[in-house]
Amino acid sequence: MIIPALDLIEGQVVRLFQGDYGQVTQYKVDPAEQFNAYHDAGANWLHLVDLTGAKNTQARQLELISRLLASTPANIQIGGGVRSEKDVSELLTAGAQRVVIGSTAVKDRESVKQWIEKFGAEKIVLALDINIDESGARRVATSGWQENSGVTMEALINDYLTVGLQHVLCTDISRDGTLSGSNVELYRDLCRQYPQVQFQSSGGIGSLADIEALKGSGVAGVIVGRALLDGKFSAQEAFQCWQSE
Repeated sequence: MIIPALDLIEGQVVRLFQGDYGQVTQYKVDPAEQFNAYHDAGANWLHLVDLTGAKNTQARQLELISRLLASTPANIQIGGGVRSEKDVSELLTAGAQRVVIGSTAVKDRESVKQWIEKFGAEKIVLALDINIDESGARRVATSGWQENSGVTMEALINDYLTVGLQHVLCTDISRDGTLSGSNVELYRDLCRQYPQVQFQSSGGIGSLADIEALKGSGVAGVIVGRALLDGKFSAQEAFQCWQSE
């Protein structure tokens, strides 16, 4: 499944380069119109990141998010600075089908496990952003990739499997925003190790060939953001590529 993505700052569609707020590209598109265009092209799921809320949870764009979610018939998963049960509850109430949790899933595991048990594993996506070191260890970064938690991805997944973890969005930080292709071997390995988890690949998609390369890897979803906004290919072409044998 192709999952088109939009990142929002103050209601504007943007892209950050490797999570750096100092390297912002702004796109002159209306987020509701863009989401509806993706849905019309065949998207059943869309991915939204509230970068304003990620930087400052007090500034979450909740009203805008509610309007945006109400304006599209597609399912939407949303993240950005989700740090409390209240955040999860508000986003689900606003109309999100899934809430994406990043740094908090590393820093406060017990709370996030409780949210999974309360709201249901199908409602929660763990967003694990990883740096792969020279020895091949996959360590999870937190706080907008500014901190290395020291925790391996496998240790985290194993811990969350105890509460029925279903969805993991995994980003290889070195690929994000580069349009240089996904780390296909990473996703193949994760899907082999954890067949009970639905993995979403994120970062690096720059061409239809990059989408083609992920077919057969086992990933349940492919997040595509910048390539669509930059016109590298159309949403229709992405869906056709994924669905063709």
